[in-house]
Amino acid sequence: MPKVFNVTGLCVPEQNYMVDLTDRVHLIISEYICKNKYFTINRARQYGKTTLLYCLEKELKEDYIVVSLSFEAADEYFQSAYTLAEGLTLDIADCLRLQGVSEDIIEAWCRPVSERFPMRDLGKKITELCRSCEKGIILMIDEVDKSSDNQIFLSFLGLLRAKYLDQLKKKDETFQSVILVGVYDIRNLKLKLHPHQEPKYNSPWNIAADFRLDMNFSRQEIASMLTEYENDRCTEMDISHISHLIYEYTSGYPYLVSKICQLTEEQITGTKLFPDRKRAWSREGISAAEMLLRKESNSLFDDLMKKLADYPELKRMLREMLFSGSLFPFDRDNHLTQLGVTLGFFKEEKGYIVIQNRIFETRLYDFFLSEEALNNAVYRQALTERNQFVDEDVLNMKLVMEKFCQHFTEVYGDNDARFVEEEGRKLFLLYLKPIINGTGNYYIEAQTRNLKRTDIIVDYLGQQYIIELKIWHGEEYNRKGEIQLSDYLEIYGLSTGYLLNFSFNKKKQTGMREIVLDGKRIFEMVV
Repeated sequence: MPKVFNVTGLCVPEQNYMVDLTDRVHLIISEYICKNKYFTINRARQYGKTTLLYCLEKELKEDYIVVSLSFEAADEYFQSAYTLAEGLTLDIADCLRLQGVSEDIIEAWCRPVSERFPMRDLGKKITELCRSCEKGIILMIDEVDKSSDNQIFLSFLGLLRAKYLDQLKKKDETFQSVILVGVYDIRNLKLKLHPHQEPKYNSPWNIAADFRLDMNFSRQEIASMLTEYENDRCTEMDISHISHLIYEYTSGYPYLVSKICQLTEEQITGTKLFPDRKRAWSREGISAAEMLLRKESNSLFDDLMKKLADYPELKRMLREMLFSGSLFPFDRDNHLTQLGVTLGFFKEEKGYIVIQNRIFETRLYDFFLSEEALNNAVYRQALTERNQFVDEDVLNMKLVMEKFCQHFTEVYGDNDARFVEEEGRKLFLLYLKPIINGTGNYYIEAQTRNLKRTDIIVDYLGQQYIIELKIWHGEEYNRKGEIQLSDYLEIYGLSTGYLLNFSFNKKKQTGMREIVLDGKRIFEMVV
């Protein structure tokens, strides 16, 4: 069977196109396993954690006995300490058999657990097992946070911790290394408890080493995956360009990388606009795949949206970041920062919080805009007028700007500076969205988004448009904005750009003017 791109469950190198994880696996072994460290791998949903564990287990089995478990469907284990000890005994016995451990050792391991002192007895069984086996034993537990707010689970962690410390004192023998994997860091149980619920426990997992491995895919790693695909399919794609483009959309988020590739292969290729793989694996094809992905319903997006409902403070923070350009320092001690990182919304960049990737950011823009769209006058105007902006598949962005300014002045012209500063950008996106919806794409250039400036990049049927939105701060500042936009057009290889100024000046002269700067045409509108 030919290899395919896969985004469900486990990725297997023999069956799926995937990033080569060999270097990461070797780094984990050398820096953590060989040093007898206990650690947690906690990353957001669909971050490739299970696949990494699978590859790590394959490599470790050469030199170790690997006990690989999952708490995915183990709710009944946590009814009591006894049921947990019994359940773990059964599961670990299965792992031992699969790795050829002698029946005598397995038989000793499977003796009944004491009902009166189940955790103490489980600890004794672990000691006997580790002493009996010639190889070191590695314990891996996936989906460990499924029950991490359960007191029985905390008792199990306490057992592992006590045995780890006693082993350091040469008083016990236990697992050489323990790897606990999940979304939430079990060292900080406050984040796992349901919203509005007070934390009940302190985690005993303070022995864990910090796991700092970057699990995002780099441009080079994406390119290596595409190279394997290209060798099989001969698309003649520009691998360097396409890998860079995918990275720009995803920031290397594993699920999103594989999903864009899967959509390009399975849904974009063979369409009217992209009849073959050569045309599909182009900038336009990848953009079309990204738009399909951003509009679809999947478990990752559904989970993100649910978290916005669960955590209204986080939702308000995201709204401020997107529409007001608010900058928040990246402080791990701040509860909202930690929550946003854990759930996959945030990452750190130059000491500030930024949205994890462009796809998440645009999806959030779409979500927030949809909450207000139908009750917004500017949005309704765009809906009724949208057909006039496209002629022979070419978007007339100059007319879009003129019409927006006309309606903005009519509806919101008497509002104060604070309203314009907080709502102006949102209102322009509300106007733009129904015009390009279904055909075009947009995103916000993160490097230029702040309280004073935002650049919007629009892709429409292969043509790009750059619109800079600015708050008016005088002629000198406006001149700098024109130069910045001209430079930005040069980077993108475009000759025409658009500058929208929201002015608080009561004596302002509204309307559009055209200027030429360093050979670039700039249509500048003031409202």
